[in-house]
Amino acid sequence: MQLTLVEVISKKQKKLFHQFSRDLYASDPEFISHLDQDIERIFSKQENSEFDAGDAKRWLAYSNGKITGKIAAFYNINTHQFGLGFFDAINEQKVANVLFDAGITWLKTKVATLDRVEAPVNFGERDKFWGLLVEGFKSPSYQENYNAPYYQALFENYGFVKKIEQTTSEARPVDIDYSKYKRFTDRLTTDGNLRAEHFKQKEMARFVRDFTTIYNQAWKQHEHFVPFSEERVMKLFEEMKPIIREDILWFLYDGNRPIAFYLSIIDLNQILKHLNGNMNLLGKIKFLWYKQKTKITKIRGIIFGVIPAFQNKGVYSILIMKMAEIMSQDADLQSTELAWIGDFNPKMHALFKSVKAVKTKVHYTFEKLL
Repeated sequence: MQLTLVEVISKKQKKLFHQFSRDLYASDPEFISHLDQDIERIFSKQENSEFDAGDAKRWLAYSNGKITGKIAAFYNINTHQFGLGFFDAINEQKVANVLFDAGITWLKTKVATLDRVEAPVNFGERDKFWGLLVEGFKSPSYQENYNAPYYQALFENYGFVKKIEQTTSEARPVDIDYSKYKRFTDRLTTDGNLRAEHFKQKEMARFVRDFTTIYNQAWKQHEHFVPFSEERVMKLFEEMKPIIREDILWFLYDGNRPIAFYLSIIDLNQILKHLNGNMNLLGKIKFLWYKQKTKITKIRGIIFGVIPAFQNKGVYSILIMKMAEIMSQDADLQSTELAWIGDFNPKMHALFKSVKAVKTKVHYTFEKLL
């Protein structure tokens, strides 16, 4: 097999980078294409602050003139992230090896002290395009990595080993013991100053400020933590405007002090499956049409946080009850997906067990020592 690599630079090459995944999975009924615009935003120096402390590069692999694989490599010195991502390839170890070699070789030229590489990861936040799917090859969610089962062997045969196991679970309102949680939450709200409030678009600035405050306290102990600025959070919420459903974004307060949040979005892939990965003008028209016509049956929890002072007081149960009440009042909603829970987070796993959530998907973050 004659293999050549081409760096992705031109507009045409970028289109081929996205189209290859759609061609590779053309016969897979579970596959739903990522949005080209979402991925290009990640590789835009103007839109992604990760470039302030790092760089990224992409390649296409050709075999006898035909694209057989793709990959990206990126690093951020500030967060000590050195990784490979956006990998897709035919079931051929030689193709995978050439792509992995290319990414690692380039990273070594940029980072002289490089001694390990993670994959598949994203040049950005962990909740997006992160991890290799190894269990539950169905119903991929928005900005969640989906791949064929044979990918695991391609990674492991090259020398990657599992570093983190990320679990996605699904909870249904009908399975939750309301009486159990209501007794506990009633006691919490009666004995203290705790109150829950859902997001409101017209007060976005206030909620952005509260999110930033909670996040920077709740997540500061995690690896690769970088504090959010209000400006960055505002940009994220502005981008989410078309898909925000106010009553599934919940904040918890102790008096006026923000102490926790539980944010969810609708299962966008129930709409995006009709767009074939492109939010161009036609895609936007289709999106608006299918958003009106589609009965969304699932929501996806994207982030959950409690400030340290309240992490062992069970206050999360108040937010769970609020979400359960909203879902029970919506005849279309059948379940909520609870995503990206690492094996290093036993408290969250215990929480999901308490609401009888069922594991539906598992992703691995791999690491290779150099």
